[in-house]
Amino acid sequence: ARCQCKVAPKERRNCGHTGISAVECRKAGCCFDASVPGLPRCFAPKAKKVRKICPNNPETRINCGFPGITAKECERKGCCFRAYPAGVPWCFHRRVVEQ
Repeated sequence: ARCQCKVAPKERRNCGHTGISAVECRKAGCCFDASVPGLPRCFAPKAKKVRKICPNNPETRINCGFPGITAKECERKGCCFRAYPAGVPWCFHRRVVEQ
């Protein structure tokens, strides 16, 4: 994404070889900007911002506990706990989403 390529020139980490073209650079998953002489033209993008959420859809829950686990035990494991509906895990893993 373009916002991941908004890296301050002094913070650029080289991501290509000398003379790399914009096309080659972007194919490698890197950012290209030749407007600042003396600094890498092909550079690593910023890391994507992610966060972990508890999924709302009970059908997508991935079990993180065991039968009879308490909310406190589940949350100590870093998982989500919702004691409903029946037939799906009540202690389940968080999902990673991009911000």
